[in-house]
Amino acid sequence: MILKLFRSISVAFSVVLFATPAHAGSADEALLGAFDAYRAGDPMKLARHAKKLDGHVLGPWVDYWRLSLTLEDASSDDVRAFFDKHGDTYVADLLRAEWQRVLGKRGAWKEFDRETTKYPRDDLELRCYIWLSHVARGDESALAEAAPMWLEPRELPEGCAKLADLMWKRGRLSVTDVWKRVRVLFEAGHITAAKTALGYLPKSEAPDERALVEAARTPKRLIARLPKTLEQRAAREVAILAGVRYAREKPQAAAAALEGDFGERLPEKDLKYLWGRVAYEGALLHNDRALRWYARAGDTRLDDEQLAWKARAALRRARWAVVRDAIDRMSPGSRQDQTWTYWYGRALAAQGDETGARSYYLRIAGQTDFYGLLASEELGYVATLPEIMYVPREDDVAAAGRDPGLARALELIRLGMRNEGVREWAFALGGLNDRKLIAAAELARRAQVYDRSIQAASRTKRLHNFSLRYPAPFREVFQEYAKTHKVDEAWVLALVRQESRFISQARSAAGAAGLMQVMPSTARFVAAKIRLRDYRSKYATDVHTNVTLGTGYMAIVLEQLGHEVLASAAYNAGPNRARRWRDARPLEGAIYAETIPFSETRDYVKKVTANAVFYAALLDKRVTPIKDRLGIVPARAPGEVDDDEEEETP
Repeated sequence: MILKLFRSISVAFSVVLFATPAHAGSADEALLGAFDAYRAGDPMKLARHAKKLDGHVLGPWVDYWRLSLTLEDASSDDVRAFFDKHGDTYVADLLRAEWQRVLGKRGAWKEFDRETTKYPRDDLELRCYIWLSHVARGDESALAEAAPMWLEPRELPEGCAKLADLMWKRGRLSVTDVWKRVRVLFEAGHITAAKTALGYLPKSEAPDERALVEAARTPKRLIARLPKTLEQRAAREVAILAGVRYAREKPQAAAAALEGDFGERLPEKDLKYLWGRVAYEGALLHNDRALRWYARAGDTRLDDEQLAWKARAALRRARWAVVRDAIDRMSPGSRQDQTWTYWYGRALAAQGDETGARSYYLRIAGQTDFYGLLASEELGYVATLPEIMYVPREDDVAAAGRDPGLARALELIRLGMRNEGVREWAFALGGLNDRKLIAAAELARRAQVYDRSIQAASRTKRLHNFSLRYPAPFREVFQEYAKTHKVDEAWVLALVRQESRFISQARSAAGAAGLMQVMPSTARFVAAKIRLRDYRSKYATDVHTNVTLGTGYMAIVLEQLGHEVLASAAYNAGPNRARRWRDARPLEGAIYAETIPFSETRDYVKKVTANAVFYAALLDKRVTPIKDRLGIVPARAPGEVDDDEEEETP
């Protein structure tokens, strides 16, 4: 347990400037040129740049790029020479995964088995090649072991497609199995992959292609024009697929169809299956009828995601017995998740079993995340910072700077190759003890690579430095604009930690920019609202401009919605959605957060709220219980429209 009861503490912030070493421009140009050649698939150009990079800190990456481009044709000797040279580096791990796939494609099972036994990894395609290897040795039981792969809700990678072909040829997959996979893919919206699966069916069992397209694109029309009989398997399955799609689009209308002629024409098992789909989609939209629809699904098997939304729908109605039942029916892995550990404890407490509830809270109390904080408070503790903050010694920070993996990671990030640097950094942290993790965090802080500093500091188990885990760079700027716009500085920093990890030049694929990840349209709107003169999009990542726009927007949505949790949701997903996710009744802030339909926003709101608890403790030496921050989310205003059929897509 890394938290304790509140007491007065002092936190020392290390203020040591990081001096970036001078780098020859020609070396940078050669390295970036080599990277561009690798991405373009040009080995000749890559070789020319590589000649200029002897002894470069990123030499292992250059070697990796060169071999990776020609790996399909490489010999085992070439690959072993690379591994001998680069040992247990990240690029060796990266190439090893690629090499295992090449060996699997070649059917070079002896070498493949040696590699995968020595260096196992959790990767679906590699597991498929392992099963193929076992079959090649005469072990037919591998085909039975591989059966769950068939129901993966996505297009199968090449190795798994080969395995599926073999399973079909060996009679391990049936027509029923094909339709099961097609249903799973329709549920996930992967229609192209579903068509691939249907390719296994013989022509006599295949559905009408036009009807299948109609089921995917205009399910309401197909349901309204069903054939006279659904006795033929293909026709019935297509009708069920139309029901799945209709439930995704308009669950309430789909429920009406199931209550009418459509439902009457379906076998009971298929009807219950569709009620399960309608209930799930309805719960996502907070439809009041969702629990009734779940009840009509009866004893049909629900997956963990359906059960999670049954539990969430029950939370919004304080149906604690239903919450328990839904969690009880989840897989063991899902039941042990912190989310459902906490809510199972709450359900036990609501039903009068305080002893049982306490046992569940104790499983997660003391952790620094959302549910760890809530569980601690259920046990009567208000969590705050550790009493002792570990500050790394200078020789430890210097040693971290000499670590080849950490050095490569920071150099990659300096050169703008952030994705590669982030992966290299994560690999380099593996196996480090707490002292070394905190030293690595301090190294990254001095380099102003705050996101990697946070990552390293957040991995410690016994020694902790929360000033590195919850940093406050640009503090004066945040203080100034939080005060100007009258928003809580701890909340601002909590949000920025989640938005950009304090990377001022961060840009998302959607166009969000800067520390506060402000979207272009939002920036223009706020600039006009707060009368920010001469704003131009080129200023979006300027620290002062970005923070005044971001805090200005926080103030706007807070004023509109009147609640910090709603405002956090609005910052991520928009104020209209945040409003729509309220209920006709007041909700606990924790229940509102847990029942946000978008998984990204749900995770975002929980993390921002937990972050704010620690920023308040660090910066202002004040404890704010997380329950106080969550509060009660007010009900929708009377007469406010909440049409689930008009829900926007994320």
